[in-house]
Amino acid sequence: MNQKSTASGYPKKPTYGDMTMAHLVEQMAYTGTTPWHGLGNQLTENQPLEVWAEQAGMNWQIEECPVHFIASGNPVMGELKQYDNNKVLYRSDTKEPLSVVGSRYKVVQPEEILEFYRDLTERSGFQLETAGVLKGGRKLWALARTGQTGAIKGNDHINAYVLLATACDGTMATTAQFTSVRVVCNNTLHVALQNQGGSVVKVRHSTDFDANKVKNGLGISISNWNNFMYELKELSNRKVSHKEALTYIEGVFTSNGQTSQRGAKRALELFEGQGYGSNLASADGTAYGLVNAVTQYVDHERRARGNDYRLDSAWFGIGAQIKDQALTQALALVA
Repeated sequence: MNQKSTASGYPKKPTYGDMTMAHLVEQMAYTGTTPWHGLGNQLTENQPLEVWAEQAGMNWQIEECPVHFIASGNPVMGELKQYDNNKVLYRSDTKEPLSVVGSRYKVVQPEEILEFYRDLTERSGFQLETAGVLKGGRKLWALARTGQTGAIKGNDHINAYVLLATACDGTMATTAQFTSVRVVCNNTLHVALQNQGGSVVKVRHSTDFDANKVKNGLGISISNWNNFMYELKELSNRKVSHKEALTYIEGVFTSNGQTSQRGAKRALELFEGQGYGSNLASADGTAYGLVNAVTQYVDHERRARGNDYRLDSAWFGIGAQIKDQALTQALALVA
């Protein structure tokens, strides 16, 4: 696919593999440059959280009620009974059901996702950049820029973010994690290295969500970011041969003995000059270039029903797993 950059340097929204389908994104909001997925309501910076809640579609509550059933094949004459071990979660605004969960399931409300950032934005210099609702409210997230930034050779800039996301359909725990964005191509990569124990915090829905504990566990400070930037610089200094590149890409795109030939072929093309920023000194023929080739493929080009599906996969699903595997394998080259 022949892609072109916008004036900001970010890739335009790709159309490869997109089909006209119902959107996963219920609603979302963003500030600044249009996100790579091209979705959402644009806001000016420094808006209050109440505006974010309205524009991101997060101004509702998750309600719950017991599960009831009719103890007969006849819906009119049957006896209505209650099943105490489960409950139904539903939206307060539309009354639409979200999921059926166990009776001990702890709900994290949409407003709690945004409130997590209140003191960070008001006193610590964070800026919310995107927030929204996926799958009709079953998945919620907010992403804020921390103000931390770094550059590796060739003036290749990377910015730090904190992503907080939760789901009420059993697909994920409430998760807070550091995320990086490579400015030249808007590639996203989790800051979740093996030697950084505080880069990801997960709260199971069997326990209460405590924002302060999560922040303390995440270690919102410069230490994780500095460690991450050190690793990226090491990767940018590690030249790889053509044979090493082939072995690396095959390893990333092989699962259960099956290799995704399309993904491997395209990632190699991106690495060898077709990727955004692939000609920079940091990425040209380096292990860092390999990571970014895989990341660009996952974030911008991997087959999906639409860009909202691609977003869900790249942040929370199989796409995120592929990117984590790409980083892990690259780090093995500099170990």
